[in-house]
Amino acid sequence: MSSDNSDDDMPLARTNGKLSASTISKTEDKAMDRRSSGKAMPAPVSIRNGPIDDGASSHTNGNGKRKSRSSLNHVNYKDASDSEDGRLAKRQKKVVADDSDDEVLSKRKTKLPPAANETAVAEDSDDDMPLNAKLAAKKKAIEKNAEKDAKAIRASEAKSKKPTPKKAIKDESDSDAPLAGAKGRKRPANGVNGKAKANGVKQEDSDSDAPIRKKAKTAAAGKTKVKTDKATPVKKAPAKKAKKEASEDPGEGEDEEEEYRWWDAPKKEDDSIKWTTLEHNGVLFPPEYEPLPKNVKLIYDGTPVNLDIEAEEVAGFFGSMLNSTHNVENPTFQKNFFSDFKEVLDRTGGATDRHGKKVDIKEFAKLDFKPIFEYYHAKNEAKKARPAAEKKAEKAERDKIEAPYMYCKWDGRKEKVGNFRVEPPGLFRGRGEHPKTGKVKKRVMPEQITINIGKDAMVPPPPEGHKWKAIQHDNKATWLAMWQENINGSYKYVMLGATSAVKGQSDFKKFEKARELKKHIAKIRKEYTQDLKAESMADRQRATAVYLIDKFALRAGNEKDTENEAETVGCCSLKYEHVTLREPNTVIFDFLGKDSIRFYDEVTVDRQVFKNLRVFKKPPKKEGDDIFDRLTTTQLNKHLSSYMPGLTAKVFRTYNASYTMANLLRDLPVSNATMAEKIKLYNDCNREVAILCNHKRTVGASHEAQMEKLGDRIKGLKYQKWRNKMMLLDVDPKQKKKKGAAFFELDADLDDAWILEHQNFLVEEQRTKIQKKFEKDNQKLEEEGKKPMPDKELKERLKVADELAKKFKKENKTKKVEAEGRGPTVEKIEGNIQKIEERIRTLELQAADRDGNKEVALGTSKINYIDPRLTVVFAKKFDVPIEKFFSKTLREKFNWAIKSVEDDHHWEF
Repeated sequence: MSSDNSDDDMPLARTNGKLSASTISKTEDKAMDRRSSGKAMPAPVSIRNGPIDDGASSHTNGNGKRKSRSSLNHVNYKDASDSEDGRLAKRQKKVVADDSDDEVLSKRKTKLPPAANETAVAEDSDDDMPLNAKLAAKKKAIEKNAEKDAKAIRASEAKSKKPTPKKAIKDESDSDAPLAGAKGRKRPANGVNGKAKANGVKQEDSDSDAPIRKKAKTAAAGKTKVKTDKATPVKKAPAKKAKKEASEDPGEGEDEEEEYRWWDAPKKEDDSIKWTTLEHNGVLFPPEYEPLPKNVKLIYDGTPVNLDIEAEEVAGFFGSMLNSTHNVENPTFQKNFFSDFKEVLDRTGGATDRHGKKVDIKEFAKLDFKPIFEYYHAKNEAKKARPAAEKKAEKAERDKIEAPYMYCKWDGRKEKVGNFRVEPPGLFRGRGEHPKTGKVKKRVMPEQITINIGKDAMVPPPPEGHKWKAIQHDNKATWLAMWQENINGSYKYVMLGATSAVKGQSDFKKFEKARELKKHIAKIRKEYTQDLKAESMADRQRATAVYLIDKFALRAGNEKDTENEAETVGCCSLKYEHVTLREPNTVIFDFLGKDSIRFYDEVTVDRQVFKNLRVFKKPPKKEGDDIFDRLTTTQLNKHLSSYMPGLTAKVFRTYNASYTMANLLRDLPVSNATMAEKIKLYNDCNREVAILCNHKRTVGASHEAQMEKLGDRIKGLKYQKWRNKMMLLDVDPKQKKKKGAAFFELDADLDDAWILEHQNFLVEEQRTKIQKKFEKDNQKLEEEGKKPMPDKELKERLKVADELAKKFKKENKTKKVEAEGRGPTVEKIEGNIQKIEERIRTLELQAADRDGNKEVALGTSKINYIDPRLTVVFAKKFDVPIEKFFSKTLREKFNWAIKSVEDDHHWEF
C-alpha cells in the first residue's frame, strides 16, 4: 500500500513511453489561459459521437489494419493476395505542439457520426437557444437536483440514526480491492496493485454475471443498505412456474412450482454460498462432421485435391461462408485462416491429386472453394424447401434431444439453463477489427470440460468413449460447466438463463448500487472538481478521468472482456493519438472501444479539463504514449471505493441513465393521451437519456427501407380513407354539400401513379394470401390422410383477386367508389373513416419515433442502464400495459422488477 500522502508520485503508475511531470504549477495553468482563443462553448456536452463502421478507415488504436469491404453479390477471393498499400499503413497524423492539434483529424477521410443538433430530442424548440446549450443546461439542472437529493438523503439518515456504540464493521464490499478508508480518512495515493487473475478471468464481482472459478467470499446484496423500504435485500434461486418437461428433465414428474419471490426473502447470512444442491444433465455437443461427397473437392491452382477428413472440415468452414464477403475478403481473416489451414494440412499429411500425387498448397490466392460453397448452398436451399410437416417433425426431434439439458434443479427449484450447447467448430469472426478473425475454432471435446455439480447429484455421463476433464462441487460458483477455448484462451461457461434468480439478483444488485450512489454523488463531484486543479499530477489525472467517466459515460478501460482480447481502450488507457484538442474547450476522442468498434466522440468540456488534457499531452509525449500515465483502472476504482463500498467507474453509467430517466418521468403530467402518444412519451424520455448519456449507434442499413415501408403503409391508409369518403357520396350524394368539396379531395401525398402502383400491390397481396391459404388447407388435408383439393379450386378462389382488379379499373375510370359491406350507411362509413384516421395518427407517431431513434441506442439504455422499475412505475402511472415496453424475453428477465413494485405506485429510483 502506498503512503498516506495522496500526492506522492512514486511508484509511477506505468512507464509506457514518456511520463508527465509529477506536479503542475499554478503558473503553468495561468499561462494556458493566456494562450486560449475564442469563447468557450457550453459544457459538458457531446457535440458529435457514435460508432464508426467505415471499411476505408485504417484507424485501429494506432496500429491496426483495414478490413476490405466488397459487394455482397461478388466473391472475389482469388484476388485476396492483393497487397494494397493502404491496407497495412498507419493512419497519418500530424503532431502539433501549438495551441490546437485539430489538424490531426484533417487527414481522415471518413464519415463522422451525426452531430447533436442532427439528432431528435424530446423537447420543444420554439426558442432560439442552441441545442448544445440546452443539453448543457439540462445536464446541469439534473446534476443540481442530484446534489439536493444527496443532501436530503444524508440529512434524513442523520436524523433517523440512533447513537449506538461503535462496532467493527466487516468489509462486505464486492469490490476486489479493500476499502480505501472510512469517512474522514485521507484518500489513498495511486499505486495500489490489483488482484491477480484466476483461470484467465478477472476476480472481481462485477455488474455482469461473469463467473469466477473460485470466487472470494462476498456479500454483494448486503454490502450497502439503501435507506428505503422499497429496496428489498435479495436471496437466491427463484423458480418461475415451470412447464412440465420431457422425462429426462431434472425435476420431471413434479407439480408446477409456485413462483419464488427471492426479492422478498430475507437476506442469507453467507451470500457467497450460491447453492446447497445442484443437479443438471451437462452439455449438448454439436453433431459430428459429415464428409463431403466424393465429387465435391477443394481446388488448388485448377487441380481438385483430396484432403484428410480434418483438413476437409476446415476447408468447408471457409467454403460454406463465401457469401459473407465482409469476412472472407478481409485480408486478416484470410491470413489467419490460411495459417491454421496449413497447420492442419501439415499435421494430417497434406493434399493429393486424383492420382495420389502430393500437391503443395503454398498460396491462398490459388485456392478455389466454389465447389464446396455450391454444395452447402444447395443443401441449405433444399432444407428450406422441405414441406412444413418435415420441418415440424425435425423440430420435434430436436426439442426431444435438447429437453434434458434445458433445465437444472437449483436448491430443489427448477431453473432454466441459458447456454447448454457446446459451440460447434468453425472460423472465429470476432467483433469489430479483431486481430484473430479467421482463426479455426477447434472442436471442444469432453476431456476439456469441467462439470460443476452437487456432491450428492448424479454426474451426467460423458459421450461414449470419453471422460470429463474434472468433476467439482463448488457451491460458490454459479456455472454448471466450463472449458477453455483455443482462440484467446478464455474460459467459456454454461450459466443459468436470463430469467434465473442468479441473473436477476445480479441486475438487482447493479441497480441498487446505482441507487446507493445517489447519496454520494454530490461529494464525489465536488471533490473531483477541486482536484482538477491539484498540484499533484496523479491527483489531477484521476480527477480528469472521473470527470470524463461521469459526464460522458466513457468506460474506464483496462477492463478486458474475457471473450475479446483485442487491444481496445477506455479512459484510463487512452494514448496520445486517441485525443485531439481544439481551442478553447473541444476534445475529440477517436479510438477502438468495446467490441473493437471504432468510436468517435467530440465533446465540449470545462476549461480546466481541457487545460489538463493539454498538460497530459505535453511534449515530449508523442504517439503511443499514455495520456493518463499516472493512473490505472485499479487505482481509479480503489479511490472510488473510498466513497462507497463496491463503487467502480461503471456504476456511473447506470446511475446517470437511471437518475436522468427518473427526473424526466417525474416531471411528466398524467394526461388523457392515446396509447400511441403515451408510448412515444416514454420513448422520448428514453431517447433523451440516450443522448445525455452518449448511447449512440450508426444508422442501420435498413433504416431508409423501413421508413419507406412505413410511409407506404400511411399512404395506403390515406388512400383507404379517401375510398371510404367516396363511398359516403355513393350512399348519400348530399354529403358533398354538407361536408364541402375539400373533404372529398385526394390527399396531397397521393398521385395517380402511386395509386396505380398501390392498387396493383393490393391485388397481388390478395393473390398471395389466397395461394398460401390454399396450400395450408391442402397440407392439413394431407396430414389428415384426405385427398388434397384440385388446382381448379385455387383458380376459383383467385377470382376474388381478379374482381378486385376490375373494381379498381372501374373506379379509376369513373372516379366513383361503390359502397362496400352489408347494408352500408352514412354512420357506418363515418365510423370507418374515424378508425382509419386513428390508425394513421398511430403510424405517424411510430414513424416520427423510429426516425428520431435512428442514431440513438434506446435498447442500450432501457435494457442495461435504466432501472427497469422506472419503466414499470411509468406503465402503472400512465395505465400502459408493460408489454408495450418489454418484450416477452425482457418481461421474464425483469420479472423481479415488475413484481417488486407492482403494488408500489410511488417507488422512486
